Amino acid sequence: MADLSTLDLNLLRVFDAVARERHVTRAAQRLNLSQPAVSNALSRLRLVLKDELFLRRPGGVEPTALALSLAEPVAEVLDRLRGALAAHAPFDPATSDRVFPIGLSEYAEAVLAPPLLAAMAREAPGCLLAIRHADRVNALEMLEADAVQIVLGMLAEPPALYTRLRLLPEGFLTLMRRGHPLAEGEMTLARFTAWPHLLHSPNGSRDGALDGPLREAGHPRRLGAVVAHLSAVPAILKGTDMVMTLSARLATQMAEAHGLLLRPCPVETPHMRLSLIFPRRFEADPGHAWLRRRLLAVAREATPAAS
Repeated sequence: MADLSTLDLNLLRVFDAVARERHVTRAAQRLNLSQPAVSNALSRLRLVLKDELFLRRPGGVEPTALALSLAEPVAEVLDRLRGALAAHAPFDPATSDRVFPIGLSEYAEAVLAPPLLAAMAREAPGCLLAIRHADRVNALEMLEADAVQIVLGMLAEPPALYTRLRLLPEGFLTLMRRGHPLAEGEMTLARFTAWPHLLHSPNGSRDGALDGPLREAGHPRRLGAVVAHLSAVPAILKGTDMVMTLSARLATQMAEAHGLLLRPCPVETPHMRLSLIFPRRFEADPGHAWLRRRLLAVAREATPAAS
């Protein structure tokens, strides 16, 4: 039985990093330590716990049964300790050099990152925003791995360990090239679905927010293409007769930046609502709270949504 009174807290930090990364070198990078220092810490911990803890395998390490049983409680203890310390640490955005790792969907990044970074340049010039892509598939995984501290996108309800804030809803608008046959006249469902549609889908799905309502209305649409990245959209719309329906804020932004035409969407669809999700342990963290307030503020101040 290990004597907890002699256990060095730094050894638990090393254990947690290796358990999360399943790789000694990546764990060392995460901790800003050398690889030999991490290996030495693991050796000391193996002696204390009388277990191998991590076994070498191609591409990394595999935790033993004891390591697997310890991973969650050790991570929870360390997370609580970090949260408690952060909650009492002062945060002055004007002088802080804190790094904020966050996960944003491509839509959230396109709409919210520019005004957020502009606000940070004014209020927190020494802080760094490190953005990673987040979606329904990987958002919780990134939070659990401590790779990001906030995720923002079209996300499902998270487990109880997380807090979810829902941002303002918005409707949809339809984008097309100037001179398109749909540029004038009544936008009926028949006319709307007579032309090929462009769909943005990072995961390759061919079913968008409009497809269910259009099928129910008896006017299923025909897809002309599915794209993984929004950066390709303006050139595609300018060079084809495809149309694209997007959230109103993003559609307005694209129309203004690329000279595209905006028209209303003729089918009733549920409004989009972005979710902001973060671990509850950050609720009292002054720096984290400041970033959340700025995110909520820029969401409110973004281009007004279509009703």
